[in-house]
Amino acid sequence: MTDMNLLAIGSGVIHTNFDTTVDVFAEQAVLGSILIDASVLDDITFLEPRDFSVKRHELIYRVCRYLHDHDKPVDLVTVTAHFESRNRLDDMGDVGYLSELMSTVPTAANARFYAQIVRSKAHRRRGKELARKIEAAADEDYEDDEDYFARIEEMVDEIRPAQDTEMVSLAEARDDYFRHLKSRAEKLPTGLFKQFDAWAGGMWRGWLYILAGRPGAGKTAKMLLYAYGIAKHNPDAGPVLIFSQEMDRNELIDRMVAAVAGVNYRRLINKGGGEGFTDAEWDRIKRAYDAISRLPLHIRDSAGVTIQEVRATARRFRKRYGKLALVIVDYLQIMDIPQRKNETRAAAIGRVTTAAKQMARQMKCVVMLLSQLSRSSENRERPKLSDLKESGSIEQDADVVEFLWDTGDRIEGAKVVESIYEKGRNVGTNEFRMTFEWWIQRFRELEPRKEAAPGGKGKANRK
Repeated sequence: MTDMNLLAIGSGVIHTNFDTTVDVFAEQAVLGSILIDASVLDDITFLEPRDFSVKRHELIYRVCRYLHDHDKPVDLVTVTAHFESRNRLDDMGDVGYLSELMSTVPTAANARFYAQIVRSKAHRRRGKELARKIEAAADEDYEDDEDYFARIEEMVDEIRPAQDTEMVSLAEARDDYFRHLKSRAEKLPTGLFKQFDAWAGGMWRGWLYILAGRPGAGKTAKMLLYAYGIAKHNPDAGPVLIFSQEMDRNELIDRMVAAVAGVNYRRLINKGGGEGFTDAEWDRIKRAYDAISRLPLHIRDSAGVTIQEVRATARRFRKRYGKLALVIVDYLQIMDIPQRKNETRAAAIGRVTTAAKQMARQMKCVVMLLSQLSRSSENRERPKLSDLKESGSIEQDADVVEFLWDTGDRIEGAKVVESIYEKGRNVGTNEFRMTFEWWIQRFRELEPRKEAAPGGKGKANRK
């Protein structure tokens, strides 16, 4: 066996190949640099303890990082003392090994370069381990293929490195900023809600949009109008994905066809009643369905969807089509949301909304979550953010929160509903009055109130 295939580590010898030797040499160089000059830890914050292939190296790095983060000196003496105080000197090796680490590099100047080698090698190792896990996962039982794909996505996420975003000076950011100013704002007009479009410009890519209301307020109907309008009026924006957990696909199509065709919704769900559909109704239904089917609308109807499944599906569509317009989940509180040990339900839901917000930003699309309002909201004249059921961090993660609020008034048999924007990042708050014509599943905007509240623009419809 050649010298290249033998590597002395403390009092032991590791048998290895060339690639493993490079891994260990780079790890020794990183640790040696730290022991020479602990300030290099501020330059290699991207390096994670799990990136080290040798367990003792991982432990030494953890101790160095711990001491540095607690403003304590990092050197041969302090690191040894830390291990010794916990009776774990054997895990470190011995004091002589720390001295050997310091002798592997003449200077700490190249620590970042060494750390990048360690990081890159770690990615490859985790990739190989992932391949073995994926192979083993193929033999497990799953309810359907989507569960299998979601499990694979979870494993891929586990090997992704933690993000390391560095500070950027305004001088360095100048060119990027002016490119930002010259580019068009990425907004998706609904085409159907003119007052909202005039006020907000449409839905903004990157938004986490919460559409909330009590049962019967028309959340699903308005969600479908948003989906239809954005798909129709933004033909190059990408697909619209709808995850329906309470209604099957045909029920949602019934609602869209009713709205587009103007065919009575109750007759649709009753298949035309005893006499069936008239020829005129059949013609309108077929033309409406053909118009809808030409749009990039996609529906998945299954109960208990997870945020991992939503994200995995969104990724596949974005990869296939290059972009996404809108991802909708109906509705948040009935998703499959496992609770960790000692975790509250609200905190578990908060993890979902945080993941949904990250998905919206990373995929540059709108993510819309429908949400229930708590029963206590019925005791108020108007809802507030804390009425979001199991709110937790919903109100904090959301960019926009729209409440649908039944006023109790009726106009020609249609409910008068207030669309209340209680939160709106970059657009402010507002409210609009509409009628909900449930028999054709349509919302129609009413004329804005003439009286303007203090504050001017953005408050014109406030009481």
